[in-house]
Amino acid sequence: MNARKKLIAKLVMPKTESDYKNLWDMNPVWEALTPMERDYISQHVQTCRYRKNEVIHHEGDEPTHMMMLIEGKLRVYKEGVGNKIQIIRMLKPFDLFAFRALIAGETYNTSVSAFEPAVVMKIEKAAFLKIIQQNNQFCYRFMIEMARDLGRSDAKMVSLTQKHIRGRLAEALLNLKENYGLDADGATLSMYMSREDLANLSNMTTANAIRTLSQFQQEGMVSIDGRKIKLLNESDLLKTSLIG
Repeated sequence: MNARKKLIAKLVMPKTESDYKNLWDMNPVWEALTPMERDYISQHVQTCRYRKNEVIHHEGDEPTHMMMLIEGKLRVYKEGVGNKIQIIRMLKPFDLFAFRALIAGETYNTSVSAFEPAVVMKIEKAAFLKIIQQNNQFCYRFMIEMARDLGRSDAKMVSLTQKHIRGRLAEALLNLKENYGLDADGATLSMYMSREDLANLSNMTTANAIRTLSQFQQEGMVSIDGRKIKLLNESDLLKTSLIG
């Protein structure tokens, strides 16, 4: 078992501050905590395992925890007309989430579910807000996180409303590479998504996602093996994404 897996195993049933000593290195936001604050947070945190497709929170739920993904992949999504799913973004290990509504005193405006089996760290609402209020540097770090989220949301909105379906799908594939990387061959996305999930991520029908992906393959930009997608020509994918 490698060091990272050992850490995940320890986090399932945390006992002491030592169980968290490496956790503070997982996201730069924790660097702002003092030793006393780290000890305090450690007393108000839990880790939970989620099965594939299990919901972490629903749109409209009252926030109870600030969260960070430790292991696995999560999808953030909204349900639209006719229960159609629109994936807003995909989360990778050590991404923070569920804090905007908590800070704003609102209910969640999106839902989050496990794309694959996942481990999530959950900090109690009262403990998180206490640290936010007393540690200016920690608060500033979260302002940066929210500003980045807002920027990504603005860019996503423009992409989904103005780009052609080819541009949206090309952008989705490049974003998956940026978030999750590539397999050992240096070309295959380390994120195996169904055509339906790709469609939900790119705001198109499943039929259009299948058709467009097939066009990309014919044009030599990708190759497809089931859910495995190999990026063959990232330059052309980028051009397609920009032209959109």
